Amino acid sequence: MLAGSYSGLFAGIGTASATLTGLLFVAVSVSESHAKSHPVVREFRAAAALLAFINALAVSLFGLVPGNNIGYPAAVLGVVGILFAAAGLRTIAALAAPPRVRRRQVVLITALLLMFGVELAYGIALIGNPNRISNVAAIGDVLIVSLLIGIARAWELVGGWNAGIWSSLAVLGGIRSRHGVDLQAPDDAEPVSGGSGAVEPS
Repeated sequence: MLAGSYSGLFAGIGTASATLTGLLFVAVSVSESHAKSHPVVREFRAAAALLAFINALAVSLFGLVPGNNIGYPAAVLGVVGILFAAAGLRTIAALAAPPRVRRRQVVLITALLLMFGVELAYGIALIGNPNRISNVAAIGDVLIVSLLIGIARAWELVGGWNAGIWSSLAVLGGIRSRHGVDLQAPDDAEPVSGGSGAVEPS
C-alpha cells in the first residue's frame, strides 16, 4: 500500500493516463484522414503512445490496490516495453524508408528502451526492498516521463508543430519551416504536383 502522498500522485497519474488514452483514439482517427508518413511508421508511433499511456495507467492502478507492491507491475510493464521497443527497432531496420525517417524512429526507440529499462530496474529493486521510498519516487518519475512521451507521439500523429528542442533549433537555423517541411531538400522529399515547387514531408 502506497503512503498518502504517493497514493495521491499515482491516482493523478492514473486519471491523466486514462483521459489521454481516450484522446489518443481521437488523434489516430484524425491523423488517418491526412496522413503523409509511411503507414508502418505511423502505426508504430500510435502504438508507442498507447503503450506509454497504458504503462502509466496500469502501474498506477495496481499500485493503488491495498497490499500490492508497485514493483511487480512496474517490472512487468518494463519487460513489455523493452520487448516492444526491440520489435520496433527490428521493424524499422527492415523498412525501406529514407535515413531521416529512420533516425527519428531510432531516437524514439532509444527513449523507450531507456524509460522501460529504468522502470524495470527500479521495479525489481522495489520487489527486493518494498520499504525503500526512493524506488517508489523513481517509478513515479518514470510514469510521468511515460505520459510525456505518449503526449508527444499523439501530437505528432495529429501533425501539429513539433515543440521539441531540436525541431525549434532547426526552424531557427532555417533548416526546417514551422510546418515541418525541410528547407534544405531532404533526400526523401518529392515535389508536390501542381508545379508549385513545394516539398511534402514524409
